[in-house]
Parts: sequence; structure tokens; C-alpha cells
Amino acid sequence: MPRPRLSAEFVTSAVKPADLPRDGRPEIALAGRSNVGKSSLLNALVRTAVARTSSTPGKTRQVNVYRVTPGGGFPFYLIDLPGYGHTSGGAKARAEFDGLTSLYFEHRIGLGSHSLEHGHPPATDPVLRGVVLAIDARHPGLASDVRAWHWLASLGVPHLLMATKIDKLSQAERARLATTCRQEFGQAPLVVSALDGTGLDELWQQLRGLTG
Repeated sequence: MPRPRLSAEFVTSAVKPADLPRDGRPEIALAGRSNVGKSSLLNALVRTAVARTSSTPGKTRQVNVYRVTPGGGFPFYLIDLPGYGHTSGGAKARAEFDGLTSLYFEHRIGLGSHSLEHGHPPATDPVLRGVVLAIDARHPGLASDVRAWHWLASLGVPHLLMATKIDKLSQAERARLATTCRQEFGQAPLVVSALDGTGLDELWQQLRGLTG
């Protein structure tokens, strides 16, 4: 399903739960490390520069909300979450991810990192239809990404693994990417490129399947 004509607009940078949308429209959250290229990918996906990009990793420190309206369809929200751990995994990256995204996840599914750590069952909110975890195709299997993937899996909502910057890999490296991701994440990723458009139509199809 190719991407139709659509409109996209920046709505707000949320710093508290009251800033998040309240109209009940479907939402898809975008998560990933701070230098994975989520903003560039979002702009390429909607074919307009709605998201600010920066050469400085970790620039985003709010929950950025974008409204996307397909031609002839109903609008939904793309939620760009703050990036976690820039160059290394471990406890620091996990703490950043939990802390900087708690505003969104605690409000949308009523479950914070404290509850997850203590094994409390997730509560599902139909507004949040899915989470896309973006990883850098050049660096698959980083500890911070694997931790984030398992954390997201515990939320009880659909989640999609996506590898960005695929244009930078050779065919042999792409094969190794798929193999590594199957070992570390249990599945091969959807591969995409904001530069040459690889995978964007398939990503759009996945998003529309989640938002209805």
C-alpha cells in the first residue's frame, strides 16, 4: 500500500500529561536511541519537514506530538519519544529511557517503570495502538536497544522493530543485520532509509494497519 496524499502537522511538545492529546485518536509511539534518526525518518515518511532535526544527539528532551491525516482517512498521532543512551548501554541508558518516556507511557497505559520492575500486569489503553522501536542498522544488537525492546514487549501493546539508515549498508551487511536481529530481538527488522525512501511504504502500511 503506497503512501497516499496526506497532511502532517506538529501539535505540541508535551512536558506534562495534560499536554498530550485528549481527543481519543489512535497513537503510535516512536522510540529509539538519541542518534537513530527518528526525526529525519518522520519527515521522510510524511513528505514534509514537520520534525526538527539536529546534528547533536540527544537534542529532543520532550514528547513531540504530530498529527497525521491521510487523504480521505481519519487522523492519528505519531508520538516522537525522547531518545535514550547515546553511545553505550547499561544502567544509565535504561534509566534515561525509563525516565524520559514515563510521561507518555504512565499516562497512556497507567504503568511506570516501577510497576514493570515489580512484575505488575500491564493495563492496555486502546488509544496507544503500537510502539515502533528504531535501531541503527549499522549497530544492531546494542545492549540499550535490546533492553528497550524487552521493556516495550512487557507493555502488552503491539511493537515493531525497525532498522534505520539501511542505505549505508552493503548487501552482505544487510544479511548480517537480519541474522543479528533474529538472535538478539527474535525477529528481523523492517529496514528503512530516510535518504532513499527504502521501506517507507511498508512502514506506512504497518502504521495504517495499527491505527485502522
